[in-house]
Amino acid sequence: MQTADGLTALTNSRLMVISRGLGSKHLLPVADALLEGGVRVLEITMNTDGAPRLIERLVQHAGERMFVGAGTVTNVAEARTALAAGAQFLVTPNTDVAVIELANKAAVPIFPGAYTPTEIVVAWQSGATAVKIFPTGSRTLEIIRELQGPLGHIPMMALGGIDVTNVSKFIRLGCYAVGVGSSVLDQQAIANGDYQQITKRAAELVRAIDLSKRDENDLLN
Repeated sequence: MQTADGLTALTNSRLMVISRGLGSKHLLPVADALLEGGVRVLEITMNTDGAPRLIERLVQHAGERMFVGAGTVTNVAEARTALAAGAQFLVTPNTDVAVIELANKAAVPIFPGAYTPTEIVVAWQSGATAVKIFPTGSRTLEIIRELQGPLGHIPMMALGGIDVTNVSKFIRLGCYAVGVGSSVLDQQAIANGDYQQITKRAAELVRAIDLSKRDENDLLN
Protein backbone atom coordinates (compact mmCIF):
# COMPACT_ATOMS: atom_id res chain seq x y z
CA MET A 1 0.00 0.00 0.00
CA GLN A 2 1.48 3.35 -1.03
CA THR A 3 1.98 5.96 1.69
CA ALA A 4 -0.79 8.23 0.45
CA ASP A 5 -3.20 5.30 0.25
CA GLY A 6 -2.10 4.11 3.68
CA LEU A 7 -2.71 7.50 5.24
CA THR A 8 -6.12 7.60 3.60
CA ALA A 9 -6.85 4.16 5.04
CA LEU A 10 -5.92 5.43 8.50
CA THR A 11 -7.80 8.72 8.33
CA ASN A 12 -10.87 6.93 6.94
CA SER A 13 -10.84 3.98 9.34
CA ARG A 14 -9.47 5.91 12.36
CA LEU A 15 -8.08 2.57 13.58
CA MET A 16 -4.54 1.25 14.11
CA VAL A 17 -4.02 -2.22 15.58
CA ILE A 18 -0.83 -2.68 17.61
CA SER A 19 1.00 -6.00 17.58
CA ARG A 20 3.44 -6.41 20.47
CA GLY A 21 5.30 -9.69 20.98
CA LEU A 22 3.49 -11.59 18.22
CA GLY A 23 5.92 -14.06 16.66
CA SER A 24 6.36 -15.24 13.10
CA LYS A 25 4.18 -18.34 13.58
CA HIS A 26 1.04 -16.28 14.04
CA LEU A 27 1.80 -12.96 12.36
CA LEU A 28 0.58 -13.62 8.85
CA PRO A 29 -2.59 -15.54 9.85
CA VAL A 30 -3.41 -12.73 12.30
CA ALA A 31 -2.84 -10.12 9.61
CA ASP A 32 -5.18 -12.01 7.26
CA ALA A 33 -7.77 -12.27 10.03
CA LEU A 34 -7.53 -8.53 10.67
CA LEU A 35 -7.91 -7.77 6.98
CA GLU A 36 -11.00 -9.97 6.84
CA GLY A 37 -12.38 -7.99 9.76
CA GLY A 38 -11.79 -4.67 8.01
CA VAL A 39 -8.51 -3.55 9.60
CA ARG A 40 -6.12 -1.86 7.19
CA VAL A 41 -3.42 -0.47 9.51
CA LEU A 42 -1.09 -2.62 11.62
CA GLU A 43 1.85 -1.57 13.80
CA ILE A 44 4.56 -4.02 14.86
CA THR A 45 6.47 -2.81 17.88
CA MET A 46 10.25 -2.77 17.63
CA ASN A 47 10.63 -4.44 21.03
CA THR A 48 9.11 -7.61 19.55
CA ASP A 49 11.74 -10.29 18.96
CA GLY A 50 12.86 -10.16 15.33
CA ALA A 51 10.73 -7.09 14.60
CA PRO A 52 12.60 -5.95 11.45
CA ARG A 53 12.19 -9.35 9.82
CA LEU A 54 8.54 -9.51 10.86
CA ILE A 55 7.90 -6.11 9.30
CA GLU A 56 9.65 -7.22 6.12
CA ARG A 57 7.59 -10.42 5.93
CA LEU A 58 4.33 -8.63 6.56
CA VAL A 59 5.03 -5.98 3.92
CA GLN A 60 5.81 -8.75 1.43
CA HIS A 61 2.66 -10.64 2.39
CA ALA A 62 0.12 -7.85 2.76
CA GLY A 63 1.79 -4.58 1.80
CA GLU A 64 -0.62 -4.05 -1.10
CA ARG A 65 -3.62 -4.37 1.20
CA MET A 66 -2.37 -3.17 4.58
CA PHE A 67 -0.48 -0.11 5.88
CA VAL A 68 2.38 -1.67 7.88
CA GLY A 69 4.40 0.33 10.37
CA ALA A 70 6.90 0.10 13.21
CA GLY A 71 6.05 1.11 16.76
CA THR A 72 8.02 1.67 19.96
CA VAL A 73 10.73 3.33 17.88
CA THR A 74 12.87 4.97 20.56
CA ASN A 75 15.79 6.44 18.63
CA VAL A 76 17.18 7.23 15.18
CA ALA A 77 19.00 3.90 14.90
CA GLU A 78 15.77 1.97 15.42
CA ALA A 79 13.98 4.25 12.99
CA ARG A 80 16.59 3.55 10.31
CA THR A 81 16.33 -0.20 10.95
CA ALA A 82 12.53 -0.08 10.70
CA LEU A 83 12.61 1.91 7.47
CA ALA A 84 15.19 -0.46 5.98
CA ALA A 85 12.81 -3.34 6.77
CA GLY A 86 10.06 -1.60 4.82
CA ALA A 87 8.05 0.09 7.58
CA GLN A 88 5.54 2.46 5.98
CA PHE A 89 5.05 4.60 9.07
CA LEU A 90 6.72 5.08 12.46
CA VAL A 91 5.22 5.36 15.94
CA THR A 92 7.29 6.44 18.95
CA PRO A 93 6.62 6.46 22.70
CA ASN A 94 8.39 9.81 23.07
CA THR A 95 9.03 13.08 21.28
CA ASP A 96 12.42 12.76 19.59
CA VAL A 97 12.85 15.58 17.09
CA ALA A 98 15.66 13.72 15.30
CA VAL A 99 13.36 10.75 14.63
CA ILE A 100 10.60 13.05 13.39
CA GLU A 101 13.04 14.80 11.06
CA LEU A 102 14.31 11.45 9.74
CA ALA A 103 10.76 10.31 9.00
CA ASN A 104 9.96 13.59 7.25
CA LYS A 105 13.12 13.30 5.15
CA ALA A 106 12.10 9.76 4.17
CA ALA A 107 8.54 10.97 3.43
CA VAL A 108 7.16 8.46 5.95
CA PRO A 109 4.29 9.33 8.32
CA ILE A 110 5.40 9.73 11.93
CA PHE A 111 3.24 9.51 15.05
CA PRO A 112 5.36 10.53 18.05
CA GLY A 113 4.27 10.01 21.60
CA ALA A 114 3.79 13.07 23.81
CA TYR A 115 2.09 13.87 27.09
CA THR A 116 2.54 17.47 28.13
CA PRO A 117 1.28 20.44 26.12
CA THR A 118 4.91 21.44 25.48
CA GLU A 119 5.79 18.00 24.10
CA ILE A 120 2.67 17.92 21.96
CA VAL A 121 3.39 21.32 20.41
CA VAL A 122 7.06 20.47 19.83
CA ALA A 123 6.11 17.19 18.15
CA TRP A 124 3.57 18.91 15.91
CA GLN A 125 5.83 21.82 14.97
CA SER A 126 8.66 19.37 14.21
CA GLY A 127 6.57 17.63 11.57
CA ALA A 128 4.44 14.96 13.25
CA THR A 129 1.66 13.55 11.09
CA ALA A 130 -0.42 13.33 14.27
CA VAL A 131 0.56 13.15 17.93
CA LYS A 132 0.01 10.04 20.01
CA ILE A 133 -1.03 11.02 23.52
CA PHE A 134 1.01 8.74 25.78
CA PRO A 135 0.98 7.52 28.50
CA THR A 136 -2.59 7.95 29.67
CA GLY A 137 -3.70 4.70 31.29
CA SER A 138 -7.38 4.68 32.19
CA ARG A 139 -7.68 8.48 31.83
CA THR A 140 -7.18 8.57 28.06
CA LEU A 141 -10.54 10.12 27.20
CA GLU A 142 -10.40 12.69 30.00
CA ILE A 143 -6.85 13.77 29.16
CA ILE A 144 -7.50 14.17 25.44
CA ARG A 145 -10.70 16.10 26.13
CA GLU A 146 -8.73 18.51 28.32
CA LEU A 147 -5.92 18.87 25.78
CA GLN A 148 -8.24 19.58 22.89
CA GLY A 149 -9.38 22.80 24.51
CA PRO A 150 -6.14 24.71 23.88
CA LEU A 151 -4.63 22.32 21.32
CA GLY A 152 -7.62 21.24 19.24
CA HIS A 153 -5.83 22.21 16.01
CA ILE A 154 -3.34 19.38 16.53
CA PRO A 155 -4.52 15.91 15.41
CA MET A 156 -4.28 13.51 18.34
CA MET A 157 -4.22 9.73 18.51
CA ALA A 158 -5.60 7.88 21.52
CA LEU A 159 -4.60 4.54 22.97
CA GLY A 160 -4.97 2.79 26.26
CA GLY A 161 -8.09 0.94 27.41
CA ILE A 162 -9.94 1.40 24.13
CA ASP A 163 -12.34 -1.31 23.02
CA VAL A 164 -15.69 -1.81 21.33
CA THR A 165 -17.59 -0.55 24.39
CA ASN A 166 -16.01 2.91 24.48
CA VAL A 167 -14.41 3.59 21.10
CA SER A 168 -17.37 5.72 20.03
CA LYS A 169 -16.50 8.29 22.71
CA PHE A 170 -13.05 8.79 21.21
CA ILE A 171 -14.32 9.10 17.66
CA ARG A 172 -17.01 11.59 18.67
CA LEU A 173 -14.37 13.56 20.56
CA GLY A 174 -12.59 14.00 17.24
CA CYS A 175 -9.52 11.83 17.72
CA TYR A 176 -7.44 11.47 14.57
CA ALA A 177 -7.28 7.72 15.23
CA VAL A 178 -7.28 5.16 18.01
CA GLY A 179 -4.71 2.49 18.69
CA VAL A 180 -5.78 -0.87 20.10
CA GLY A 181 -3.96 -4.05 21.00
CA SER A 182 -5.29 -6.77 23.27
CA SER A 183 -8.94 -5.77 22.81
CA VAL A 184 -8.61 -7.18 19.27
CA LEU A 185 -5.52 -9.39 19.45
CA ASP A 186 -6.74 -11.81 22.09
CA GLN A 187 -3.66 -13.80 23.09
CA GLN A 188 -5.53 -16.96 24.03
CA ALA A 189 -7.41 -17.01 20.74
CA ILE A 190 -4.14 -16.55 18.86
CA ALA A 191 -2.41 -19.29 20.84
CA ASN A 192 -5.34 -21.61 20.02
CA GLY A 193 -5.20 -20.69 16.34
CA ASP A 194 -8.72 -19.28 16.61
CA TYR A 195 -8.21 -16.55 14.03
CA GLN A 196 -11.95 -16.27 13.45
CA GLN A 197 -12.14 -14.75 16.92
CA ILE A 198 -9.64 -12.08 15.81
CA THR A 199 -11.73 -11.38 12.72
CA LYS A 200 -14.87 -11.14 14.85
CA ARG A 201 -13.31 -8.69 17.32
CA ALA A 202 -11.85 -6.59 14.52
CA ALA A 203 -15.15 -6.45 12.65
CA GLU A 204 -17.03 -5.42 15.81
CA LEU A 205 -14.59 -2.57 16.45
CA VAL A 206 -14.64 -1.41 12.83
CA ARG A 207 -18.45 -1.45 12.89
CA ALA A 208 -18.54 0.58 16.11
CA ILE A 209 -16.17 3.17 14.64
CA ASP A 210 -18.19 3.41 11.43
CA LEU A 211 -21.37 4.02 13.40
CA SER A 212 -19.63 6.67 15.47
CA LYS A 213 -18.35 8.44 12.37
CA ARG A 214 -21.90 8.63 11.04
CA ASP A 215 -23.06 10.15 14.31
CA GLU A 216 -20.15 12.58 14.15
CA ASN A 217 -21.09 13.60 10.62
CA ASP A 218 -24.75 14.05 11.62
CA LEU A 219 -23.68 16.45 14.36
CA LEU A 220 -21.60 18.48 11.90
CA ASN A 221 -24.34 18.68 9.26
